[in-house]
Amino acid sequence: MRLMRRRFIMFCILAATGACNSHDGPPVVAANVVVTAPAPGMPMAAGYLDISNHSGTSIHITRVSSPDYEAVEMHETVVEDDVARMRAIPVLEIEDGGTVVFERGGKHLMLMRPAGTPETITLNFYSDEELLLSVSAEFTAPMD
Repeated sequence: MRLMRRRFIMFCILAATGACNSHDGPPVVAANVVVTAPAPGMPMAAGYLDISNHSGTSIHITRVSSPDYEAVEMHETVVEDDVARMRAIPVLEIEDGGTVVFERGGKHLMLMRPAGTPETITLNFYSDEELLLSVSAEFTAPMD
């Protein structure tokens, strides 16, 4: 069974980066947000989205948090010696005008140990202590 039902609730709430730019709209934008519900008996979910930077300068995402999960980590799946491995991404850089795609088999978010049973998940993206972006999404069906 393939899941591809996508829902958007909220795209952006962010703190200004202080840079002037000619882009009409927010400096950092999230789109195509999908958060899969945990599979039965599993303490984690996965998150996928596109993050675009129109701030006029590079941004560095140093951490992601959620009030709905004890921990959120940025990971990337890489193939080494024909073996797929997951690596943590300590800092994610997005150049001005660039977009980073979080997708199955590539960069993704791991949402670990839910705090309760949320129906809507909030994700907060930070550069050190500065909030760059806040996104909310509803769960899709668990991953196959």
